Amino acid sequence: MYINSTTIKSWAEEDRPREKLQNIGRSALTNAELIAIVLGSGTRKKSAVELAKEILVANNDSLYALGKMSQSDLMKFTGIGDAKAICIIAVMELGRRRASTSIPLATKISQAKDVYDYVKVDFQDLEHEEFRVLGLSRSNKILGNKLISKGGRSGTVADGKLIFKELLDMKASSCILLHNHPSGKLMPSSQDLDLTKRFIQFGKLIDLPVLDHLIITDTGYYSFIENGKM
Repeated sequence: MYINSTTIKSWAEEDRPREKLQNIGRSALTNAELIAIVLGSGTRKKSAVELAKEILVANNDSLYALGKMSQSDLMKFTGIGDAKAICIIAVMELGRRRASTSIPLATKISQAKDVYDYVKVDFQDLEHEEFRVLGLSRSNKILGNKLISKGGRSGTVADGKLIFKELLDMKASSCILLHNHPSGKLMPSSQDLDLTKRFIQFGKLIDLPVLDHLIITDTGYYSFIENGKM
């Protein structure tokens, strides 16, 4: 039995599927290269890509046929042991389950109540303050819900650099700020008002507007836009 000593990191740069995926994108990889990433390593005589190609050739290059192979079938290939066979089976099963899953529709926001209904579970029963931000598309569909910071019962630090980095990473067109008051008081503090004003100004500078800021409690919410604070 061969010892798996040829790892992906030891290959020439152009033969490294992991680096190729990272630098070029997953769609640029062949089926063999994707399977090679799952295998992780080959044998002394074959790279992981060559081993993956051997498995595919035996299945007439059909992923459907590969998905029907059992653990014992896969282990007939030199270099495929229990662990690698199970990894291949697991990946094929994930692909099968993904194909049968409906594409989730993004939640669209039209009012503050929509936001509250979407995030209230995130803040429920918390004994400390948390600051979150929702990133929205141009059509006001939610792209992401990011936790920015956690604090004590009376406050938390909201780092504007981190907030807008998260929004840019998710390619948001606008955002809604969120934080909770564990005390149950819905009125904004002077710090809440100042912070909101600063983030609104910065959002305008980079064409990423802040549409609202919600204070959340277990029993309700306070919307800055609905209360004329923006």
